[in-house]
Amino acid sequence: MRFDSALGLESRRGVGATTAKVAVYAVMVLVFTGPLLGLLISAFSKTLDPTAFSLWPEELTLQNFVQAGEKNVYLYLLNSFAVVGFGLLLQMIVSVFAAYSLARKKFRGMSVVLLLILTTMMLPEEVIAIPLSIVLADLPLIHTNLIGTYAGMILPVGAWGFSILVMTEFMKDVPVELEEAARIDGAGELRTFFTIILPLCRPALGVIGVFGFTMIWDQYLLPLIVATESSQWTLPIALRSLRSDEEVGIGVLLAASLLALLPSIIAFLAFQRQFMRGLTSGAIKG
Repeated sequence: MRFDSALGLESRRGVGATTAKVAVYAVMVLVFTGPLLGLLISAFSKTLDPTAFSLWPEELTLQNFVQAGEKNVYLYLLNSFAVVGFGLLLQMIVSVFAAYSLARKKFRGMSVVLLLILTTMMLPEEVIAIPLSIVLADLPLIHTNLIGTYAGMILPVGAWGFSILVMTEFMKDVPVELEEAARIDGAGELRTFFTIILPLCRPALGVIGVFGFTMIWDQYLLPLIVATESSQWTLPIALRSLRSDEEVGIGVLLAASLLALLPSIIAFLAFQRQFMRGLTSGAIKG
């Protein structure tokens, strides 16, 4: 639904209606892009006053990013990329195979499995923080300590209930006749999955890719539990440390904040087409 239709401006003509539309759009642009533009300008400006947050640059400089490098911000950024890269890859692999099992296989206790997956989405991170730290300190069966390792930050995000449920509902709507036709032609189950089902689920992959990237990128409590040295910090933890450091100026903090924000925007733009197709498909099916 268009905003001018919702406000009753679409059917109106004349100077007054045009002015009202321009005013509404201007307010929307200011509200949604104002903070981002202010952050972008301030990160490249010499900001001496912590209360100054201007939308117009006075003197552009890269000094904030140089000082951010001196505070190891780029190391923390690299750590975040490593965790997100491997974590998202693992999460998408687990999601597509788990969704295929739930959407195509019939087994006893399927409702219980779905209920357990849904339950994991209802538990806040603070509730499972202590049990998670205990499990990571002594991984069951293999008795391995993952505290202080990157694997300890990656494995817990390898399965996410939201991604599994999205993929499951999308795969349920893939026509079974396509699989039957592929099997008649001699295709095995794995070949049918990779050549028939998975390509049709590309919009859903875009949705879980964007949401999964954002979820892992914004992780704060998990790296805080696992990291034992500052060299293992991810960017969200580093931002908290920079904020509490009295020697760090507001410009450095804004530069680090911009570095933390840009990857999420880039990820959305990269998956934008599949993301919007996935949301539209879900709305039509619903």
